[in-house]
Amino acid sequence: MKIEFVASADAAEVLAVMVHEGRALAGEGPRLDTATSGALSKAMTASRFTGASNSTLTVAAPAGVDAATILLSGAGDIAKFDDLALEAAAGAAYHAVKLSGAKTLTIDASHLSADQAARAAFAARLASYRFLKYRTTLKPEKTPSIETIRVVTGDVKAAEAAWATHAAVASAVEFARDLVAEPANVLYPEEYAKRVKALESLGLEVEVLGEKELETLGFRTLLGVGQGSVRDSQVVIMKWNGGQKDEQPIAFVGKGVTFDTGGISIKPADGMEEMKWDMGGSAAVVGLMHALAGRKAKVNAIGVIGLVENMPDGNAQRPGDVVMSLSGQSVEILNTDAEGRLVLADCLWYTQERFKPKFMLDLATLTGAMIVALGLEYAGVFSNSDELANNFLAAGPKVGENAWRMPIPAFYERHIDTPIADVKNTGNGRAGGSITAALFLQRFTNGVPWAHIDIAPTAWVKDSRNPTVPDGAVGWGVRTLDRMVADSYES
Repeated sequence: MKIEFVASADAAEVLAVMVHEGRALAGEGPRLDTATSGALSKAMTASRFTGASNSTLTVAAPAGVDAATILLSGAGDIAKFDDLALEAAAGAAYHAVKLSGAKTLTIDASHLSADQAARAAFAARLASYRFLKYRTTLKPEKTPSIETIRVVTGDVKAAEAAWATHAAVASAVEFARDLVAEPANVLYPEEYAKRVKALESLGLEVEVLGEKELETLGFRTLLGVGQGSVRDSQVVIMKWNGGQKDEQPIAFVGKGVTFDTGGISIKPADGMEEMKWDMGGSAAVVGLMHALAGRKAKVNAIGVIGLVENMPDGNAQRPGDVVMSLSGQSVEILNTDAEGRLVLADCLWYTQERFKPKFMLDLATLTGAMIVALGLEYAGVFSNSDELANNFLAAGPKVGENAWRMPIPAFYERHIDTPIADVKNTGNGRAGGSITAALFLQRFTNGVPWAHIDIAPTAWVKDSRNPTVPDGAVGWGVRTLDRMVADSYES
């Protein structure tokens, strides 16, 4: 998608104008309405369009102006107009005309700041995302025609400068979405590691640990998950050194199960194909590191992702096995489908031991219980640090990603105690499954400030109501993490 910033709309193919509730035309809207002898007002009066968010109205071939089509895009209540309302209006405008045959969509942001103009372009670009890599017979009329987003702004140079940051984040979100959308026969651990290694072109330092190195280091809970697969497990370490030389880094850890059959504790066949996105937490971490490098963030950050495939062959881990973790703690495996916490356990311990970070934050599609608890709109936040949890929770609403803090009471620890080992990998039955999973992870943090984000509800969407978020792979977490870093941790 080509992005341009211009001082005037000229002869636009499609000119999108924002309208607030009560049919209040914004920006160039009043002038255009006068030039068309009230055609815009008449069209609104003759329809149910009121300017509500996520609504649009097309006025074709209006007389008196150069634009071939004027698209009215609802921006909602003017008193509540903010960045997310702007994104919704720009995203809805794109969707309204993406199959129209027009090649250029011009968005009127002449009444907004330069940063808001850049944000309108950002929203339209995110809205345009589609994973079409394997679609070979898609008919032309089903293929989006828009190739250029042109944004009208009062300060072109300032908007272009602001766009550089937004473009970096957009690229990162798209990269994360691509990772989550890929099928597991294409994106297995080694291939995933190669794609992350390619991000060194952005300035990241990327280190890949293969199975021999992981065995030597003692990543036995992680390796246990992958031992039933013909695919080698990997751990990828990303470093972004944008802060002061001796500044303590912040660290992010992601679960990267590229496919999860459940192992010997095999999942039901119905819906198992969705388990290609059981690496959504790792994609969020990769997306964050992509964004930090792309926008040259002034922070030192570490990203660690554990990449495995959980398969049930003759060498697979068994229920009842006892495994020694990198931390030295023994783990009894009661259910091989509770595998993500085993991957994270070694990665968390390794991260705190090697990098001595200011904090660790992990993301994982960890438990179905999180969906039962919060539905499909909120991720769960578990933390031993109020400061870290609050910083994450403050960032989410600013970018439209919802999260809710959950308890991790110490008296639930008894549910993961076991007589044969230091800890077991499941609780006692279904009750509080997300909490006991978080308590398991906490045992591998060594007291470092830590937050666990269970994104099982949010990593994949089947019926998106947000015009900038597609059905399928969302790239959830990239924007929240980037905003949290920008707001709370950059020097």
